[in-house]
Amino acid sequence: MARKYNIDSTAGAGPSSKIDYKSELNEQQYEAVTSLMGPALVIAGAGSGKTRTLTYRVAYLLDNGIKPDNILLLTFTNKAAKEMLQRVEDLVPYETRAIWGGTFHSIGNRLLRQHAEKVGLTRSFTIMDREDQKDLMSTCIAAAGVNTKEIRFPKPELLATMFSLVENTGEELSEILEYRYPYFLDLLRPIKKVGQVYTQRKIETNSADFDDLLILAVQLLEDNEDIAQVYQQQFQFVLVDEYQDTNWVQSKLIDLLSKKHGNLMVVGDDAQSIYSWRGADFEHILQFEESYPKAKTFKIETNYRSVPEVLELANQAISSNKKQFKKNLKANRPERGQLPALVPVNEPNTQAAFVAQRILELRDEGVELEEMAVLYRAHFHAMELQMELTNRGIPFNITSGLRFFEQAHVKDVAAFMKLSVNLRDEVAFKRIARMLPGIGIVTANNLWLEWIKSPINKDDSPPKSFSKHLKKFKVPAKSKNTWIQFGYTMDEMAPEGEITTPREMISSILGGVYDDYMRSKFTNYDNRIQDLEQLKRYSEQFEDTSEFLGQLALLSGVEGEPMKQNDKKDKSEAITLSSVHQAKGLEWRAVFVIWLTDGMFPNSRVIEEDDEEESGLEEERRLFYVAVTRAKDELYLIYPYIWPSSRTGDVMQRPSRFLEDFDSDLVEEWEVGSIGATW
Repeated sequence: MARKYNIDSTAGAGPSSKIDYKSELNEQQYEAVTSLMGPALVIAGAGSGKTRTLTYRVAYLLDNGIKPDNILLLTFTNKAAKEMLQRVEDLVPYETRAIWGGTFHSIGNRLLRQHAEKVGLTRSFTIMDREDQKDLMSTCIAAAGVNTKEIRFPKPELLATMFSLVENTGEELSEILEYRYPYFLDLLRPIKKVGQVYTQRKIETNSADFDDLLILAVQLLEDNEDIAQVYQQQFQFVLVDEYQDTNWVQSKLIDLLSKKHGNLMVVGDDAQSIYSWRGADFEHILQFEESYPKAKTFKIETNYRSVPEVLELANQAISSNKKQFKKNLKANRPERGQLPALVPVNEPNTQAAFVAQRILELRDEGVELEEMAVLYRAHFHAMELQMELTNRGIPFNITSGLRFFEQAHVKDVAAFMKLSVNLRDEVAFKRIARMLPGIGIVTANNLWLEWIKSPINKDDSPPKSFSKHLKKFKVPAKSKNTWIQFGYTMDEMAPEGEITTPREMISSILGGVYDDYMRSKFTNYDNRIQDLEQLKRYSEQFEDTSEFLGQLALLSGVEGEPMKQNDKKDKSEAITLSSVHQAKGLEWRAVFVIWLTDGMFPNSRVIEEDDEEESGLEEERRLFYVAVTRAKDELYLIYPYIWPSSRTGDVMQRPSRFLEDFDSDLVEEWEVGSIGATW
């Protein structure tokens, strides 16, 4: 069958746009943009102009007679789709609104709106947000006959995460539980039953969640060949951004829509694949050439972001990974910069002091605060730094969430402690009560009224036994066991009416009712328990619980709200604190990477797997690579030798194994004196 279109590989300027592709693109970008028909894999290194390449590819297709509605551009964020389509519109004199461009979910929604009846919905189906999903899941738990009075069952939001992982990875529920939530494995049957009821209720209520927008779109195309052929015929060219982050269902959707013409161009960087925890499958980009044997591979290695010294370190750092496309980033910037700094420090407080002081020095040297960032592997790594910056009056924004001391689980633990030292703390009491199963706002208020009228508050000192006293309270049957357990926890925090130390209190809270609550409530239990273990370590410097709680209060506040990425006002005159995951795609003139010790970065769970071949360690190394390549001019790699502990003594720490992946002459080691010294 004759093709209806042809791409001229010898084209210089486009026939109508007058774009001079050769002069506006570098040689590697030009080869990818002007490639012939067929599958193509574009490995675009960090800072190499990935968006530019995709944008010019779309313009090139339009210049060569491809109609806008024959082009499908799939992205991961609305912002990326909007930016690319706007750039295309600015480049060419054509009407571009007919291009099918957007996120996977938006394209899935568009397909389903046209053919909803084929998957049991109507075209007016509702897309549930997280709150809607939570409410429906609660109904499904009851409808499935789960007796939450007898067992600690996963909360609706956690169930939603479990079912989402099943849908996006193609794995069985039993596999998801075994690997991610082993403490719920014995509840496999009732959880599966809830999932079945949930699926049925969505159809009955003409509703879909975000995962359904992909799952049902794939189902639509697989079960209805006539419909699939319409879209396969329409989409002559399919382009995919950030291909390394695709999951199982996204990959299936891509394959289905590009099946007829085979003109699939995927762009990504295997070295920046860091999202396996949310279902992304690194193997998709690695095995693209196997899945599409006729595929051509293009590498774009010219970096427009960083000085050569940063890139030389980055290239060596990632070279230790066995599973990768080998590439060598080259700096487009002609000037040489300073060597990245390797900064060993004595302990975490010195690390925080060094970063804070160096920030002020850089600002005096003309680097604005918004051009600096501190990156870390886990949120709790920034705890000491947040305190240091607050004490020095250095403003900061957080892209990785709330300030450490404002997170729900930290505030929950603080509520237990507040109540133990102040029996009149109504807010703390009600917060704790509402954590217990079967207790809502009304019941919590009734219990509070009973609490303040009881002899327990007679002299504002803790009773000899909280548990004996609390047994007299009227609580719902569903709450009885955990209410008694709450009493035992309070007893441990104030044995015989004597308040214990902050560290002992936190241990009692984690060993009591709160651990079960966290497991059933939060989707990231492991991360949150690490946060609280770090909080426990921090508390060791306080003997008085009231003093400790006062410090927590001083470090919290409204200025700790997450940074609004698009609000320039919020970005000005503030340094950025971010997890590396949240920093992907961003860049700063000066970047500090902290807590580069084994067990912190890489994560301890990965090290415990003790297998160099295991993909977990390689993903951690890719995460380190992402951190390094965020720096434009200056890079500081920092690790503390010692982790102080008043209980077990100082713990010596091993520098991160990733610091051994590059030659020592690629960094300059800095000697840091006492806190407040000049480095």
